[in-house]
Amino acid sequence: MAYLSWIEDTHLTEAVKGLIEIAELSLKESEEKFNKNVIDPFSAIFQIMGFDIDYNKWVISEKTRQSQKTLQNHIGNFHQVILGSVDNWDNLKTGNVMDLLSTEKKILAEVKNKHNTVKGSDLSGLYKSMESAIMPKSSKFKDFTAYYVTIIPKKPERFDSTFTPSDKETGAKLSENPKIRITDGASFYSMITGVDNALEDLFDCLPNVIESSTGKVLSNKDKKNLRALFGTAYG
Repeated sequence: MAYLSWIEDTHLTEAVKGLIEIAELSLKESEEKFNKNVIDPFSAIFQIMGFDIDYNKWVISEKTRQSQKTLQNHIGNFHQVILGSVDNWDNLKTGNVMDLLSTEKKILAEVKNKHNTVKGSDLSGLYKSMESAIMPKSSKFKDFTAYYVTIIPKKPERFDSTFTPSDKETGAKLSENPKIRITDGASFYSMITGVDNALEDLFDCLPNVIESSTGKVLSNKDKKNLRALFGTAYG
């Protein structure tokens, strides 16, 4: 039986294995570079004393913190790969005008992992990039709808609204355009898969996919705690 109804197991497994490998590599690199990087000793002493931990625990947390940065930079790409594997969707990959394309649905999408991945001052540039992709008469994406997708929204609420950030130069709101939109991850997953709880289903199956791919097992207690985190993020 397939893990999910809307993506082939091979695509899902490859995406998961790729991210696990990045996690393992980033931790290994942080360990190798730990003594080469200049560590702030003042920060270290206040963390050890303030957090009431010993030096060895601080070293572990510092290595983890450094490797987390690398991993988090790839989480958005993980979602891009997963969504680009859904039928009638293409992952345009790095360097293209947008991240995802569905010619059938006439939708372009830019996918970011968190609502604050793009700085507020850069949102107007994103809007103008989306506008230039779909509005010119000469564009091959004329009459498409462009979406800015924030997988983890600012609030645990679903939404699909016009994207009207403030202009970087003037501070005024950019023109409202029904074809330039912003939505959360749960809504977008639902939209392109036709499954209302697609993002939730993906999250729930990950422990099993990771276990079958790598042999790593998540305890029931950890599963419960992680499920609570999902609820906090998405309601």
